[in-house]
Amino acid sequence: MTDDTEDYPGWDAVTAALDRLYPGVEPQHFGTPIKWRLGGPGPLDGVSFYRRDDHWHLVSYGMSELYTKEWDDPEQSGWGFEFTFRVARTSGEDEPPLWAANFLQALARYVFGSGNGFGPGHHLDLNGPVCERPDTAIRAAAFTDDPELGVIDTPHGQVRFLQVVGLTLEEYAVIEQWDALRLLEALRPRLPLLVTDLDRGDLTGDAEVAAAISHGVRDDGSSTGALFVAEASWQQQDGTTTVTVGANAAARIGRVLAARLPFGRDLYLAGPESGVHIRPGTRLTMSQKADGPLDLQLTPEVLAELTGLLRPAAGEHRLAAAPELTVRIVRSQIRDQSGAVVAEVG
Repeated sequence: MTDDTEDYPGWDAVTAALDRLYPGVEPQHFGTPIKWRLGGPGPLDGVSFYRRDDHWHLVSYGMSELYTKEWDDPEQSGWGFEFTFRVARTSGEDEPPLWAANFLQALARYVFGSGNGFGPGHHLDLNGPVCERPDTAIRAAAFTDDPELGVIDTPHGQVRFLQVVGLTLEEYAVIEQWDALRLLEALRPRLPLLVTDLDRGDLTGDAEVAAAISHGVRDDGSSTGALFVAEASWQQQDGTTTVTVGANAAARIGRVLAARLPFGRDLYLAGPESGVHIRPGTRLTMSQKADGPLDLQLTPEVLAELTGLLRPAAGEHRLAAAPELTVRIVRSQIRDQSGAVVAEVG
């Protein structure tokens, strides 16, 4: 499974954890022909596939320090995790889904390229289907501890087996109003090992799941502290502050505000060039410090009116509860991966 007969303690520690879960089982392993450290295109040196009755269990090799200790942190091996991914398998399916290994490579390239690692509770919109199947509803992902592998100690530091879980966009929208890990727990009665099934539909309409979501949003509020959106800007003129957001994100912003400010939590809207920091307060204030974002403090009355106005329709609205505050919603352009406009909202 490795390049030669040398001792690779990090690799061996990952394999030992898998041997404990799958004693005597030889996985189907797909290695990368040219390793990342030698100029290859994929950071993962390989992905192992373990065949289960109803799913494939994938485990990556390459996010931790497999060979020698090079990172400064003695407590953590490399990025501190290896990806796992569970993909539904039909009876008689013997060929592993190689698209899933390519997906893990894409995630690894993002981490190595951006310097942003993943951890339990992280989540992302995939901006399209998880694989080249336009009919699948799985278009987002969240991360959690693998329920069977957990966290191990290796000679190079700790390694977490971080499971990627495919989600529908409806489920992903719940995360912003609530919490990724709590949502995954709500899905477990229907997805015990959080297997990603390309053929499944949205589960937010399931009675048991919907009840858990409703109670969670009402009782816990949202853990989303920041939203990165295509348009979030502001200007002040003649005593009026105008906040501008895109129509595509307007309703989303309203939902998250309603799930954070009543719980005493703030929300940061980050646009390409500026931002707006929105906080709960007992009076309306609007200020800026040292070229930073607009600091907007809202009363419950202003918040209620604002969330009612944040809809995917272009327009300009001066708030009755705060005449000095105007919200402008502008049309949004949806672009494909090549940058071409494929739709407009608002």
